[in-house]
Amino acid sequence: MKDCRKGFRRVALMAALMLATPAALAQSPPPTAAAVATIKRIEASPAFRKAVAAIEAGHDKWVADIITLTEIPAPPFKESARAKAYRDMLIARGLSNVEIDEIGNVTGVRKGNGGRGGEGMIVVSAHLDTVFPEGTPVKVRREGERLHAPGVGDDSTGLATQLAFIDAMNAAGIQTKADILFVGTVGEEGLGDLRGVRHLFTRGRYASQKGGRIKAFFSIDGGGMDSLTVGGAGSKRYRVTFRGPGGHSFGAFGLVNPMTAMSQAVVDLYKINVPADPKTTYSASVVSGGTSVNAIPGEVWMEFDMRSASAEELAKVEKRFLEILQQAVAGENAARSTREGPVTVEPVLVGDRPAGITPREADIVQFSTAAYAAEGITLKYQASSTDSNIPISLGIPAVTISRVASGSRNHSVDEWIGIEKADNVKLKRIGLATILATAGM
Repeated sequence: MKDCRKGFRRVALMAALMLATPAALAQSPPPTAAAVATIKRIEASPAFRKAVAAIEAGHDKWVADIITLTEIPAPPFKESARAKAYRDMLIARGLSNVEIDEIGNVTGVRKGNGGRGGEGMIVVSAHLDTVFPEGTPVKVRREGERLHAPGVGDDSTGLATQLAFIDAMNAAGIQTKADILFVGTVGEEGLGDLRGVRHLFTRGRYASQKGGRIKAFFSIDGGGMDSLTVGGAGSKRYRVTFRGPGGHSFGAFGLVNPMTAMSQAVVDLYKINVPADPKTTYSASVVSGGTSVNAIPGEVWMEFDMRSASAEELAKVEKRFLEILQQAVAGENAARSTREGPVTVEPVLVGDRPAGITPREADIVQFSTAAYAAEGITLKYQASSTDSNIPISLGIPAVTISRVASGSRNHSVDEWIGIEKADNVKLKRIGLATILATAGM
C-alpha cells in the first residue's frame, strides 16, 4: 500500500506539472507548515551549523575557484578543458563514480545512506559552457568586491558554488538519505540546446530508460537574493536561409534580392504583439551572407529566437513567424524580376527547449520557499530558460537557484559578480538547506 500511495503521489505531481499555468509564477504564498518544520529542524542541527561555518571559512576558496574556472575557456561545443579540470576538482572532494560522460558532462556522486534505491537521487547541476567564442579573453579582473570577466558569473560561479556545498557537507560530516549527483553540464547556452542535460536524462548512466531514479533537480544558474526559477521558458530557434539568383549590383539591378526578403521578415516579425504575462519574446540575432559590396547576394541567413513561459503562446509566435517568412519571399518575388530565378526561404529548427513549470506544491519549491522565509525573504517565482527545462518536461520537479547574491551584464564581455561575503554566505545557507531537505538529511 505504501508503494501504491507513492505511485499516486507521483502521478498527481506529474499531472500538476503538466497543468500548471505560467500565471502561477506571480504567486508567492507562504510555505506549508511541514516545509517550515523541515527547514527549521535542519538549520537547528549542529551538523548544519558546522556546514555553514565551513561555508564562511571557505569564502576565499570559493572566490579562488570562480577565478580558476573562469580562466579556463569553455566556448560553445568546446568545454573539454574546463570539464577535465572540474572532474579533478570533484575527485579531490571524494565523490564516487566521477567521470566525463559520452557527451562531455562531468558527473560525480555523493552517496546517501538510504539503502539501495530507497531514497531516489537528487541532481545538483551547473553548466560548463559559456556563450563566448573561442579566443575571447577570459582573464578575471578584481575590483574591490567585484570580479569582472566574460562568463565569470554564468556559470563559473554556479560550478564553484557546487564545490562550496560539497566542501561544507564534507566538513560537517553530513549524510543524506538520497544520493546526490553533482553535474557540470555541456551545451546549456545558445545552440547547445541543453544537449548535456538532455543526455543526462535520456541516454546517460542515470537516465530513466536505464533504471535511473532521479526524483528532483537543482540547477545553480542565476543571481539575486529573492528569486527562484520554477518555470522553464520554452524556446524555438531557427536558422533561416534566403536564396536568390544573385548578380552584379549594377548590371543585374532589378532582380529579386534575398536580403530584401530577409529584411522584410525582420520588420514584420517585430510587429507581432505578444503578451507580457506569460512573458513572450522574439529576437532577430545573428546575420551573415553576401559576397561583395557590388553584388546582389545569392544567399543570406539569419538566426531567430522565440521564447515563452507558455507552450501555447510560443506556438502562436512560431506559427506567425513561419507565415511571415513565406509572405516576405512572396512579396519580394512580386516586387522584382524573377527572370533568373525566384527568392526562396529555408527555415531550419536549430533549438527547441520545452516549456513547463514546477508547481508550487512540489516539495522542492516548498523547501526553497521555507528556506528563504527563514531568512525573512519573500520569494519571487519566475521563469527562465535553463537546464531545469528538461526535467520539468519529463515530470521531474526542478528549480533553478541563485549562484551569487549580485551581478549583472550576463552574456556580455563586461559581465561582473559581487563577492561580498555576508550576502553570499546567506545565499549558500539557503541553497544548502533546500538541497538537504530535498535529499533527506
